[in-house]
Amino acid sequence: MSKPSYTHGTSGTALLGDTIGANLDRAVATWPDREALVDVPSGRRWTYARFGADVEELAYALLAAGVAKGDRVGIWAVNCPEWVLVQYATARIGAIMVNINPAYRTHEVEYVLQQAGISLLFASLGHKSSDYRAMVEQVRGSCRELRDVVYIGDPSWDALTGRGVPVPHEDLSCDDPINIQYTSGTTGFPKGATLSHHNILNNGYFVGELLDYTEQDRICIPVPFYHCFGMVMGNLAATSHGACMVIPAPSFDPAATLRAVQQERCTSLYGVPTMFIAELNLPDFATYDLTSLRTGIMAGSPCPVEVMKRVVAEMHMAEVSICYGMTETSPVSLQTRTDDDLEHRTATVGRVLPHIEVKVVDPADGVTRPRGEAGELCTRGYSVMLGYWNEAAKTAEAVDPARWMHTGDLAVMREDGYVEIVGRIKDMIIRGGENIYPREIEEFLHAHPKIADVQVVGVPHERYGEEVLACVIARDPADPVTLEELRDFCDGRLAHYKIPSRLQVMDSFPMTVSGKVRKIELREKHAAGN
Repeated sequence: MSKPSYTHGTSGTALLGDTIGANLDRAVATWPDREALVDVPSGRRWTYARFGADVEELAYALLAAGVAKGDRVGIWAVNCPEWVLVQYATARIGAIMVNINPAYRTHEVEYVLQQAGISLLFASLGHKSSDYRAMVEQVRGSCRELRDVVYIGDPSWDALTGRGVPVPHEDLSCDDPINIQYTSGTTGFPKGATLSHHNILNNGYFVGELLDYTEQDRICIPVPFYHCFGMVMGNLAATSHGACMVIPAPSFDPAATLRAVQQERCTSLYGVPTMFIAELNLPDFATYDLTSLRTGIMAGSPCPVEVMKRVVAEMHMAEVSICYGMTETSPVSLQTRTDDDLEHRTATVGRVLPHIEVKVVDPADGVTRPRGEAGELCTRGYSVMLGYWNEAAKTAEAVDPARWMHTGDLAVMREDGYVEIVGRIKDMIIRGGENIYPREIEEFLHAHPKIADVQVVGVPHERYGEEVLACVIARDPADPVTLEELRDFCDGRLAHYKIPSRLQVMDSFPMTVSGKVRKIELREKHAAGN
C-alpha cells in the first residue's frame, strides 16, 4: 500500500528567532568589511558596516517623519539600492513595507494605496514609459492617509534622510507583520499577503542554507525586489549569510545580467526559465566569462530539460536549484538540493524545506491522496502568511482552520518525497472528458528543433469543450514551425488528445513583472482564433 502524500522537513538547524534588524546587526558585527551590496549601473558599493549605518540612518529618518510601528510604507520602484535600504529600515522600526508592482498603472496604484492605508510612499521618478510622479499626483487626492511621497533620486530623498537623529524606538517581536505583497490576481483586485519577520527571514535563511551560502558568495539578482524572489530569496538569503547582493540593472536585461556576473565574479545567479533562455540565446553569449558561477535559483515556472542542461554545462551552474513557492508562503516550500540529478531538477520542484510540512489532497474533499496520485498541494509551517490584509473572508478561503495553505496547484508526490507540479487547477485542460496537463506537452515540445519556448493552454471548442493551443516562440523567426510540422513531431509520441490542434507563433509571451507567463491572457486573446 502506497504511503500518503505527506512529508515534513526535519533539520538539525533551528529556526531563527530574530527580527530582521537584529539579524542584520549580527551580520554587520561579523563581516563589517565585506561587501554587502553592489549596484552595477551606478557603480555604488556598500560594505556591511556602511550598509548597516545607512539602514540605521534611514530608520531614524522614518521615525522623525512620524512613521511608527505598524504604519504602512509603500515602495513603488524598480531594483535599486534605495529599495534594499527601505526594506531593512522599515523592518528595523516595525513599519510594514508594502511592495507595489512597478508595472502598475494609476488605477492599480490607487487601489493599493487605499487598501493598505499607506501613509508614506517611496517611488522611482520613472522607468521606461512610466512617469511615476505624474501618476502619483493623479491619484494622491483620493488617498486620504497618504501624507508624504519621497522620490528616489530626487531632493526629497536627501531631505528625508537628513532628518534622522538617533532616538529610541519600540521593541519588536519576530511575529510582527512587516511586509505586504500584493498577489497578481487574474480576476478582480489583488490581495495583500501579510508577512512577518519570522516568515520571510527564516525562508530566506533556509533557502540560502540549502544553496550552501557563506560570506564568500556574491548573488546576482536580476529578478524584481518587489517580489519575494528578489527581496527574500535574494536579499534576506544574502544578509543572513554575510553574502553580497549584486544589482545588475533596474529591470531584467539579459546582457546586463551576464556582464554583472562577469564583472563582479558572482557565484550565484537567479531567474525564471525565460530569463535563462534569453541569456543563453544572446548572440554573444559565448564571450561572457561565467566561470565564477557555482549555483543559483530557477523558479517561477518549470524548467525545460534542454535549458537546464545548458545552464549546468555552459553557465557553470552545477549546483543550480529549483524552488517552488508562492507569495503567501514567504515564498519557498519545496527546493531541489545541490547534488540532485538532472531528472529531479527538471521533472520535480524538489522536496520540502526544513521545518515545513506539505501534503497533496483531493481538491473536492481534502483527503490526503496516496503518493503517485495527483491532487492539490497544501503547505503548513512558519512560512504561511499571517493573512490577507483586511480580508478575513479571503484569508479563510486560502488557509484552512488547521493552518494549511491551499496553493491551487495540482501536484504529485513521488515515493521519495519529491513533488511534481502538473499544473494549476484552473489551467488544467479538459478535452472531451480527458484531463490534460499543459506542463507535460510543453516539456515535450521544447525538444523540437524549431522551438525556443512554448506555452500550452486550453481554448474553447464546440465539440470537445476545450482544445489544445500551443503558443511558441521560434528559434529562427524567419523559419517558424508550422502546425503540420508540430503535429508530425507529436504523432505516435503523445496521446492523440494531447496533440495541439492549434498553433500560434509569437515574438514573446505576456508576462507578469515577476517573470511568470500570463496564461489567462493567452487563453483570452486566442480563444476565438484571434
